[in-house]
Amino acid sequence: MDEVERFSAEVRANVDRLMADADMQALSRAWLAEVTRRRYTYNFTWLGRPVIQMPQDLLAVQELIWQVRPDLVVETGIAHGGSLVHSASVLELLGGDRLVVGVDVDIRAHNRRELEKHPLAHRIRLIEGSSSDERTAAAVRDHARGRQAVLVVLDSDHTHAHVLRELQLYSPLVTRGSYLVVFDTLIEDLPNSLFAGRAWGKGNNPKTAVWEFLATSPRFEIDPRIPAKLLLTCAPDGFLRCVSD
Repeated sequence: MDEVERFSAEVRANVDRLMADADMQALSRAWLAEVTRRRYTYNFTWLGRPVIQMPQDLLAVQELIWQVRPDLVVETGIAHGGSLVHSASVLELLGGDRLVVGVDVDIRAHNRRELEKHPLAHRIRLIEGSSSDERTAAAVRDHARGRQAVLVVLDSDHTHAHVLRELQLYSPLVTRGSYLVVFDTLIEDLPNSLFAGRAWGKGNNPKTAVWEFLATSPRFEIDPRIPAKLLLTCAPDGFLRCVSD
């Protein structure tokens, strides 16, 4: 075993221990509940754009893009666009004609302006419309036509019905060996009081949508090792690996 393989084996063993460490997992959930109260994920930018993601999740998505080498990344939910820029920056390193397509029901003018003048704008395409609308999905499929490897990230409306509809619309785009990432599944694991006034909460959130989707979608399986190694993630049960065509 060479040194690269040896280090990889050490990491795998470390993740195995974390997966078996119930106390550490519980401590991580408690920490996540506290930082959620304090809007922690709003504190960060990626190459100048607010990203509104857990930093650990950004690392995980970067790893997946580098591993899968998709020629298309689809993201629902744009906000300020930091996540699009994040994906675009990795695609830029991979080269070729790779693109990230962002979908949002309301792309605000100031966010569109900043994205369109960003140095990575040539890697980004924006689609305004509800991600649960068939016409919007058709526009995304147009970008996916002819692509060899596609990775999808869902992070818009967090209600069960909306996410389930997104899963049904965009999962067919994901290619074997790639991933379908569903953010904010953590809602199911946090106190309901954190979501007062929201349309989502316990029993009605991305994780419950994932569970229903997987019951009839054998192409996908949960990759439990990614949340286990992250410890601090907004996507427990949300990293779905595509295992068949």
